[in-house]
Amino acid sequence: MKILFNVIGSNLGNNGGSETCVKSANELHSLGHKITIIADGKNKYTWDDLKCEHLIINNENKIPNADAIVSISFRSMDSTERCKIKNKFVWIRGYEKWSIPEEKIIKILKETKCKKLVNSICLQNKLNSFNLKSKIIRPGYDFDKIYPIDIRKNNKEIVIGGLFNSGNKRKTKRTEWVFETYNCLRDKYNIKLIMFGSDGKPKIDNYYKNPNIELKNKIYNTIDIWLSPSELEGLHIPPAEALLTRCSVITTNAEMSGTQDYIFHKKTGIVSNNNLKDFIKCTEKLILNEEFRIKLGTKGRDIILSLGDRKENMNKMVEVLNE
Repeated sequence: MKILFNVIGSNLGNNGGSETCVKSANELHSLGHKITIIADGKNKYTWDDLKCEHLIINNENKIPNADAIVSISFRSMDSTERCKIKNKFVWIRGYEKWSIPEEKIIKILKETKCKKLVNSICLQNKLNSFNLKSKIIRPGYDFDKIYPIDIRKNNKEIVIGGLFNSGNKRKTKRTEWVFETYNCLRDKYNIKLIMFGSDGKPKIDNYYKNPNIELKNKIYNTIDIWLSPSELEGLHIPPAEALLTRCSVITTNAEMSGTQDYIFHKKTGIVSNNNLKDFIKCTEKLILNEEFRIKLGTKGRDIILSLGDRKENMNKMVEVLNE
């Protein structure tokens, strides 16, 4: 099958959205499909090698023919709409209120002729609230790269971890909740904070900027409790990766937490109320209960495995595109 991933207007850079796009394209390429990423700027993504073609398009009339075209962001939907390819899709992987006003997002989604794919339950629920139908296509996980390595038992402290993000664009990640939780509890308990991210540098000793996949796996395996306070996600990847190493996870009941696909309260993780006070309270409970942490991590890994790897999920995408 010949498939175009359209990133015109947004392009590829070192961020989670581009990572999903590249890894999905690479998997489709490995499955034998002719996959091309079309853009209007250079490929600035460096976290992984891109195995498929990256084509810079300066004129929409020059978009090559294909069996299907998939818009990867709201910004690339205009060019997707105007191109001559019959089968048009949009793969919504984030509710992009950080760059587009919500009323405009709703207008775009109601007016588009593109068939709607989403990557998570919370995005499907959001579209349902506007009477818009969609199908869930998750990107899948790297089971061969993120897995338990049995080093957590050697911790001398209870290690909590989370993502570090800076700037107004990433304000909804609520990085300050991670710091507030740690600062509130560090005088009561023997705990340590580990974080990683792609921008800036927090004033903590244990911070890793842009860790490669091997180091990231070791970080997850070191952490006992992963804090996930983010409030504007599609399918939130880091908490799921943490679960793959049997690390316990705390999230919130925010509408767009991005964890509804795999965190079920007191079964595969902890879901706090959407306020900092309860988030800290839930973290403290896990600090005090090692047996419960282990149980949540074990069940959590099982649920992520059930959601499938990249091969399984990209085969599902091809089935939907073929419909």
